[in-house]
Amino acid sequence: MKKALIVGGNSGIGLALVLKLLQKGYEHVYIVGKAEINVADVSPLELEKLKAKTSFYRVNLINGDYKVFDEISDINALFITVGFGRVAKFEDLTKKEVENLIKCNMLANIAVIKHYYDKIASHKDFYCAVMGSIAGHVASPLFSVYGATKFGLCSFIENVNAELSCSGYKNRILDVSPGSLKGTNFNGQGNDITQVSEVADSILEKAFNRETLYIPQYNEVYKGVIDRYHANPQEFAKQSYEYKINSGRYSNKPQVTVGYLSGTFDLFHIGHLNLLKRAKEQCDYLVVGVHKSGAWKGKETFIPFEERRAIVESVKYVDLAIESFPEDADAHAVYHYNKLFVGSDYKGSERFLKYEEFFKDKGVEIVYFPYTQGTSSTQLREKLSKK
Repeated sequence: MKKALIVGGNSGIGLALVLKLLQKGYEHVYIVGKAEINVADVSPLELEKLKAKTSFYRVNLINGDYKVFDEISDINALFITVGFGRVAKFEDLTKKEVENLIKCNMLANIAVIKHYYDKIASHKDFYCAVMGSIAGHVASPLFSVYGATKFGLCSFIENVNAELSCSGYKNRILDVSPGSLKGTNFNGQGNDITQVSEVADSILEKAFNRETLYIPQYNEVYKGVIDRYHANPQEFAKQSYEYKINSGRYSNKPQVTVGYLSGTFDLFHIGHLNLLKRAKEQCDYLVVGVHKSGAWKGKETFIPFEERRAIVESVKYVDLAIESFPEDADAHAVYHYNKLFVGSDYKGSERFLKYEEFFKDKGVEIVYFPYTQGTSSTQLREKLSKK
């Protein structure tokens, strides 16, 4: 059975590759993505195929949690299309953006390839393509860290391909290094898989032929770009800087999704851990407000506040643990979060109806998590009280 894994296959070029592989007879495609598949991007017929022949795993690779790949082993093709960046001066990038750019654009790509490297370095057929960038081949000011990660990734692919060749293996990793791809969010136009369909076809063709580099529109556009760069790197960099400024693509808005949730976190247990993990899967920076006491719920707390805050702060999914605000909405003025996480039992309550109205024009999504069966602080309190 032919099965493939698409990392970043929930939208854009990744989703286009999923559909193309199914058209080419792949029996199943595993999809790993930060967000759910955007069903609005596909036709009803394609949607039926997706439901029947794909498995989706929601994972934020920035968190460095690669356990999901242990569950996906029976593949003969791997395509990685994750990555992000914004046109900005280095001084405008937040520290968290810099970390996330390196983690997502380079470390995560290399980690996933390492996970499946025994299949690549094999005499059995295995096909692999990774999304690099033209910024990985020429200077790209105002893309400083993005360009650095892509330079690193493209160099890694080139060197590994040399190792494969010298070791006598026929499999190769295809470096897909586009400039500007129409039909993708990265191009600032929103995802439209019909516009990237032709590029997806070319990626599959070249990956199956075990080619090592594919630059879309190379002869039409990018051969000249690369030649100008090598002829005079400093002048090229200056022109690239001016082009980005004049094109209106320069952005002062950080590409970091900030999440916020609050709780007492008394008698810390697996339910708390799962809540924090699920929240971090949907944001890049998670702020957690810890209540000073359980009085807001009319309950006694067993663990002192500073100890509870220290426990929460030590969890790898938490970027910052603070004393909670009187209202979750109050924290927005300080941390400017994009997502507010809360239990589904609050949905429809007077308090959260007011929150929904308050956040309507502020670009904040309230995410209601359904409660799952398992250990709860209430159960632990009851048992402790009986003893």
